[in-house]
Formats: sequence, C-alpha cells, structure tokens
Amino acid sequence: MSVIVRVAARGEGIADDGRHVALAAPGDTLTEDGAIVPGPHRIIPPCRHYPECGGCQLQHLDDASWSAFITDRIAGALDAQGVRAPIRAPALSPPRTRRRAALHVEPSGRIGFTAERSHQIVDLHECHVLAPELFALVRPLKRLLPTFKAKRRLDVHLTLADQGVDVLVKGVAPEGLAHHDALTAFAQANGVARVAFDDGMGPEVRWEPEPVTIALGGVAVPLPPGAFLQATVEGEAALVAAAREAVQGARIVADLFAGLGTFALSLDARVYAAEGARDAIMALKAAAGRAQRPLFTEHRDLFRRPLTTAELDRFDAIVLDPPRAGAREQVVQLAASKIATIGYISCNPSSFARDAQELCKAGYTLDWVQPVGQFRWSTHVELASRFSRSPA
Repeated sequence: MSVIVRVAARGEGIADDGRHVALAAPGDTLTEDGAIVPGPHRIIPPCRHYPECGGCQLQHLDDASWSAFITDRIAGALDAQGVRAPIRAPALSPPRTRRRAALHVEPSGRIGFTAERSHQIVDLHECHVLAPELFALVRPLKRLLPTFKAKRRLDVHLTLADQGVDVLVKGVAPEGLAHHDALTAFAQANGVARVAFDDGMGPEVRWEPEPVTIALGGVAVPLPPGAFLQATVEGEAALVAAAREAVQGARIVADLFAGLGTFALSLDARVYAAEGARDAIMALKAAAGRAQRPLFTEHRDLFRRPLTTAELDRFDAIVLDPPRAGAREQVVQLAASKIATIGYISCNPSSFARDAQELCKAGYTLDWVQPVGQFRWSTHVELASRFSRSPA
C-alpha cells in the first residue's frame, strides 16, 4: 500500500508513489484499488457542506498537518527561487473567526460560497469559518435580497466593524419606497452597522446610523464600504507583531501599500504611509490626524510610481504589504537602496519568493519567515518576514 506523505498546493494528497489523491491527509494509506484508509492526521470535517463548498479545501486535516501544509507551501516557493530562511511555526486562526467574507446570491435566494472548482452556489446552512455575527445575517439576507428582483447573481461583502456588520451588496440598487422600507426593517432588526449598494457606479450608503470604523493600532479608522481588512483579528495580530519585530528600533519607517493603516498605526516610529486606494489613504489620514499620530500619508500608485532609491534612503526601515502580484517594481528600487531592514508581508508565497530572490541577490539576508493561517482550512497562505543587510 502507498502512504500519503504531504498535501499539494491545491489541497490534494501526494502519495509516496507519486499519485495525487483528493481529500487525502498525510499518514493516510491507499489500498490497491485506490481507497483511502484514514491515518492519524485525518479528522472528521465539522461542516455538512464540506467538501462541496469552495470556502474550505482542507477541513479533513488536523492542525498539525494544516500547519505542515502552510510551511511546505512557503518552503517550496523559496526553494524554487534558490532562497533559504528559517520558517517559524504557523500562527493559525481558530474556527469561526473570519470577520470579512464575500458571499454570492442567486435571484432565487440561494446564498453562500461557490462550490469547489465550480460557479454553482452552495446554499449555506452552517459555516465553521465565518464569525457568528456574519453568519447570523445569511438567513435575513436570503429573505431580503430576492425582493429586489435582480436578474443576475449578486455579491455580498460582509465585514465586522466596530459598530457591527458592514454590508455591501454589489449588482443591484434599491428602488422605491417598498425597497427602502424593507432595507430599513432588515437593518434595524439585525443591528447592522451599515448597508451600501453598488450597481456599478460605486458604493452608495443607504443605512448608517453612526460612522462606521475599525480599530487599528488602537485608533478608530473610518471604514470605507468594501475596504480591505485582514481576515481575522488573530491573523492581524500575528502579522502586526511580526512587522513590529522586523523594524524594531527604527525611528522613521515607510509603510508601503499601507491600506487603512494596519501596520502604520501599530509601529513605534514616525511613519510615512503610501497607498494607491484613495478612500483608504484618506481614511488613514483622517484617523491619524484625530489621534495625533506622527504619520504622513500620500496617495500614490506604487506599481506605476514606486519610491525611488533616493526616497527610500531617507528611512531607517521599510514595511510593505503588496497585493498578490507582489511588489516587483518597488523591490527593484529597494534592492538598489541603502535600507538596512525590510519587513515584507505577503499573501502569495510565489510572488514573495520571486521578490525575495531579487532582494537576496542585492545583498539582503532573509532572516526569518512567520507563516500565518488566517483563512481557516484553506489553501490560502500568508506570511510576514524580515530582510536585513549590513550598511555598505
């Protein structure tokens, strides 16, 4: 019999004879006819929708094997680029802690995530990854949204803010008194913080009793509808702690791809924050001003106009958290700079490894990598890291 030795990037098990087997866990064995004999790392998936629902790919793994999967993803990406580094134990977010999610809604009222490798929507009756506050809105939304008579699939973005759940519906807009009354009744009955709609012309707020904020670094930051936020409080805390460690002792730091200020507002330094999304950087600027934080903001597209080496050399350290594509243009400038320390946060091991190779070729050392698993039972991997080099 063959034995499953690890889990591949898409979640299938890989046997010692090279076979790829769906829904197999490390330590499982395969009979001659391909049947799976459960091993020590297989658990009973807690959700009735698994494995049909695409929200989770690894619910059959225990935490030890999920951690090993996360570590292997990062190690494999770095190895492919010829980069070596110590990889720490992953920081895993518990079940039912996802504070933001995008669900899909059919005109019939079916609401949920899409099925694995399919556009079919799995109608959610339970969820073990969403925070209870988000899941509590699934049934009320199932009743509300069909009344808008949308002719196509809608997307609903849910975010747990300081005041409650922020709801953004994409693909339709309320029309007339009946829709207004239904929306008001929904919002009041469920205590939501805000409801906005975007029918293609940008978000339009229809319910917001008080300004919606999100606490970042102890500062209440205005939360634009649909804005990016780390998926869990636990994941955010792990990434922030790693970023703080990476640039510890620096007096002046640049936070690139700063977003709403997850890192900028948590650093013990004077901070320059650059971000390409105007609503996010304006929210950060307003929050920092009210809190009297030593923070300068700039609305800047770092893909088209990265900081130059001359600009970078004004700082003691850099923190960057780029989108999944990585920061190729900015890394070229960083590689040529005199910056001694870089804290790099990534949601894509492959683009991170590519950028890591560029920095290491320029003389940096990748000191450590802190993996973070904040998308519970998912193949999605995040990390924080530190690059350093001695001054020339």
